[in-house]
Amino acid sequence: MNIEHLPLDQLTPYANNARTHSPEQIFQIANSITEFDFTNPVLIDENNLILAGHGRLMAAQALNRETIPCVRLTHLTETQKRVYILADNRIALNAGWDEELLHLEFGELQKLGANLELTGFDHGEIFRTEEEEFIEEYTKKVTSPIYELTTNKPSIDELCDLTKSEQLIKKIQNTNIPDDEKTFLKWAAYRHNVFNYRNIAEYYAHSSKQVQELMEDSALVIIDFGKAIEHGFVVLSDEIQEQYLDEHG
Repeated sequence: MNIEHLPLDQLTPYANNARTHSPEQIFQIANSITEFDFTNPVLIDENNLILAGHGRLMAAQALNRETIPCVRLTHLTETQKRVYILADNRIALNAGWDEELLHLEFGELQKLGANLELTGFDHGEIFRTEEEEFIEEYTKKVTSPIYELTTNKPSIDELCDLTKSEQLIKKIQNTNIPDDEKTFLKWAAYRHNVFNYRNIAEYYAHSSKQVQELMEDSALVIIDFGKAIEHGFVVLSDEIQEQYLDEHG
């Protein structure tokens, strides 16, 4: 492959290039060129028309470079050139990222003192907060349990264990603290309610449509949609059904 170093003013950008380049991206490309030099030549045809590398040309202009490395492609028809210009810009966009490996690489490079902004990722993408990492790990590892439904409808008392919260409320009530503080602490006490989702699934399956909708609104039965649908107990609203299919395929 022959690389030619041509003056920038001898190159002709493709007039119908549909790919746009923001000033921020040109700045990133310029930083990359400054750090690594030209590792990716501009592709041109026999008439010095740019087929790939419009952003690199603009970055070179911003850096006041006199020449730019080019590779000349002479085997393409006029139609193939136009198709290639679109393909070169589009195909790369179809790739994805392995987020776990990506942030592992970021972490290791950070320890080595690398300038991660040269990668083109913004600060928020590179430096995730501990909360974001926790949420990602949580959502990756937690799976929703699915319960086998029977024909028995539990009683209301079997749906939730209030023992701990009732003990706390009784204790709060017997104090001499102000009423507004009592009210607040009672609200907090309800966090100790323990829901029996297996029994809730049974109760939901045998409830009226109105009760089912209220239980859905309270997120009491989201984890039970799979078996509820399978057993024909539930006629889901379009919104809930779409949500289920998006999450579980």
